[in-house]
Amino acid sequence: MKHLFIVNPAAGKAGNEGELLEQIRELDLDCQVVHTQRQEEACEIARSAAQSGEPLRIYACGGDGTLNEVINGVAGLDHVAVTNVPLGTGNDFLKIFGPENKEKFAQLEALSRGPQVAMDLMECNGKLGLDIFCAGVDARIAADVHKYRRLPLVRGIGAYILSLVANVLFKGISRPTRVEAGEYAYEGETAIVCVCNGRYYGGGFMPVGDNLPDDGKLEMLVVPKVSRRTFFRLVGEYAKGRYRQYPNLITAVEGTEFTITAPRPLVAVVDGEVLEQPSYHIRLSEKKVNFFYPQGLSYQPRVEESN
Repeated sequence: MKHLFIVNPAAGKAGNEGELLEQIRELDLDCQVVHTQRQEEACEIARSAAQSGEPLRIYACGGDGTLNEVINGVAGLDHVAVTNVPLGTGNDFLKIFGPENKEKFAQLEALSRGPQVAMDLMECNGKLGLDIFCAGVDARIAADVHKYRRLPLVRGIGAYILSLVANVLFKGISRPTRVEAGEYAYEGETAIVCVCNGRYYGGGFMPVGDNLPDDGKLEMLVVPKVSRRTFFRLVGEYAKGRYRQYPNLITAVEGTEFTITAPRPLVAVVDGEVLEQPSYHIRLSEKKVNFFYPQGLSYQPRVEESN
């Protein structure tokens, strides 16, 4: 079996790449390392490597965006499995295995021998995603995070907090939106709309704590226009997956196909990748992706997540 490490040198903190390369040199495996130099190149590298038809494990070394590019290159291929080595600042999808276990994905020898599972994928306007799609103020917050990370002394969750405050206080929470899913339809000012295959996004928000990425369905949460006071009161509960306690403010809809439209282009984020379009069609894809992870970890929801 071949092992391909696709490294995004622009991801994460300086110094992480050196440790990664040292580990790769110590592996007694058929390894290849390729560095990306531009956006979407990880997708092209992964697709090209898979063409031989030989069993292949691909390590997306970077953040959620690097993982997303690799998945878009090899989705639906039974002889390929992918994983995410956390060089990025978020790596939100990995938190499904336990937020405290993210660094275990950086232990390459154990990771290379780990089990794999076929996971569902969402398709959004032709682009595949593994984790979460969002198109409300949550998306605008996520899209602006990189701008705040450039500020001195701002790291990690601090950039998310700054982006949240700026977007909520100064740019307005809601946008006119129409949301449809089967018999469900809502039209009006909307604060948050997200479609979940995974459980975590936005640096640690967990809107649906009992979601599974291999159960053949997606879950959408819709929050209509709310006041700033209500938003700040609600956001902590939303981040902990307690939406069932607020049925008058948060609507949950399970399904396999959703449509979100607006009179003007909406900022949306799919697995860390920013889009801006007036209409989004999200559905459960026919394709799956094999995802491998360290032995002993589980992506099943824990009691503290699902309550």
